[in-house]
Amino acid sequence: MTAKLILGKEVSEEIYGELKERIQALKAKGTTPGLAVVLVGDDPASQVYVRKKGEMCESLGMKSLTVIMPEETTQEELLAKVAELNADPSIHGFLVQLPLPPHIDEGAVIDAIDPAKDVDCFHPSNVGRMLIGNPDFLPATPAGVQQMLIRSGIETAGKHVVVVGRSNIVGKPMAAMMVQKGKGADCTVTIVHSRTKGLSEITSKADILIVAIGKPRFITADMVADGAVVIDVGTNRIEDPTHPKGSRLVGDVDFESVKEKASYITPVPGGVGPMTICMLMANAVRAAEKVVG
Repeated sequence: MTAKLILGKEVSEEIYGELKERIQALKAKGTTPGLAVVLVGDDPASQVYVRKKGEMCESLGMKSLTVIMPEETTQEELLAKVAELNADPSIHGFLVQLPLPPHIDEGAVIDAIDPAKDVDCFHPSNVGRMLIGNPDFLPATPAGVQQMLIRSGIETAGKHVVVVGRSNIVGKPMAAMMVQKGKGADCTVTIVHSRTKGLSEITSKADILIVAIGKPRFITADMVADGAVVIDVGTNRIEDPTHPKGSRLVGDVDFESVKEKASYITPVPGGVGPMTICMLMANAVRAAEKVVG
């Protein structure tokens, strides 16, 4: 048995088609959804990500604003920019790209964002709403994973989901979402992490294994049950002399061995990756819809 691939590009294109209709409906009411991204410093990976967000906004017919601030920007200056975006009625959602320079308190910046415009779903208010099952927004990457499961026709109700990793960006929100009542959820959820004892024994009992631990090829075939659904959120660059760039991207799952045991699997690259920006766009459209009513 070779697993069926779940491709983020295919799932995201379906969602983009739906978003375009919603954007047109908003424009018919006189509103163009606006998304802003604030980038502090010149981190190359962040620059690429921010550029892609801007390009996707424009392709969907949304307003895009990119604010680039120098590395030496003070916390006060950044908070002033956040306050400015909070007050701008043409910007329905925005985010401050992480990581921030070490002299800036990320928590203080996230706390300053208006929860109604917090399309990254990092504000404690939005995290709390997600946890009680009444979200305004869902964090982009976990929401993307959930949509991949739903749109691939994978039944989740009553299934045992094991989430590998406990970050605030993927692991914790993913677990919180999968345990809720509703479509793409209703699961029994276990979280494992670097301090878990007998980790492979737990992962091998998962019906759905969601991996976001940041370790290249950490999950091997002996850690996966026959027929499991395996979602690999990891993105790791490893050296590869045979590759033109001298390196290549791999996930947290040993794809070649695990694909022979799983029923469904996401590749890296091409799996979960495209879903993050897609769900960010969906949050921005939702933010605009909440304003228009």
